[in-house]
Amino acid sequence: MKPFIMNRADPYITKAQDGTYYFTASVPEYDGIRLRRAATLAALVEAGETEVWHRHEAGPMSFNIWAPELHRMMDGHYYIYFAGGDKDEIFKIRPYVLKCESDDPMAGPWTECGMMQAADDDPFSFRAFSLDATVFENKGAWYYVWAEKVGVGKQISNLYIARMESPTKLATVQVLLTTPDYSWERGEFWVDEGPAVIRHGNRLWLTFSASDTGPSYCVGLMSAEVESDLLDPLSWHKEREPFFASAPALGLYGPGHNSFTTDEKGRDIMAFHARPTEKIVTDDPLYDDSRSTYLAPLSWDADGRPALELS
Repeated sequence: MKPFIMNRADPYITKAQDGTYYFTASVPEYDGIRLRRAATLAALVEAGETEVWHRHEAGPMSFNIWAPELHRMMDGHYYIYFAGGDKDEIFKIRPYVLKCESDDPMAGPWTECGMMQAADDDPFSFRAFSLDATVFENKGAWYYVWAEKVGVGKQISNLYIARMESPTKLATVQVLLTTPDYSWERGEFWVDEGPAVIRHGNRLWLTFSASDTGPSYCVGLMSAEVESDLLDPLSWHKEREPFFASAPALGLYGPGHNSFTTDEKGRDIMAFHARPTEKIVTDDPLYDDSRSTYLAPLSWDADGRPALELS
């Protein structure tokens, strides 16, 4: 399978109301946030990149700038949600927010809003390793979903959800969505991260990435009725098998950290990253720059369940 954009992990594609496409992702240097803009999905490949924000020299947001997402929020402004560490404590990863002060994300200017704020009555959120935030709207309310470390040892991260008060603050305490239960979530590390949400009919489908970032990395799937209480864990059903895993016949290894968009014909599209080979040449898979962005159409069966069209 041919990559869409080379050497870009954790891809996120935004389709604006006027049909314009924006693309952002983790860059191999983990040192800033870059955007591309194009009139069509395919044109993103050759579109120029603009760095809209660069890491700090020291302190918070100075290392491991990961997984940016561009969203137009309830106040009409564009925001970028991303994770960043401290070069003196490189895995002191926390979620941060940028706000665009104009209607043009490429031009900015972008203002730092600091770390995402927990709800006033929540003493726990974002106190430990926290990353991979996404946001979505349902029935007029906005929700924030993210990965956060709990426990010790191989249990690295769970997924949590909360309702948002504003683009930079949560209104409710964190609620556990999923913890690594199954063997495919428990590779070298036990991980659930990288959430993404798509709505089809009367259901919300939430994908997430699981296991370590090598060939065992894969995509899990959860769903909930749009009319349900999304802050009730019992509203969500988690599939027992991964939705998408390594496909050697297609040259895809460790697929994960996806997002959703639609093409010009209105077809649902899943963007994800993967490696072209099973072998990782670096000591740490996080710093292997062979992860690239791929696209695959998403189809829906008669029961409204998603399926990837891979070729």
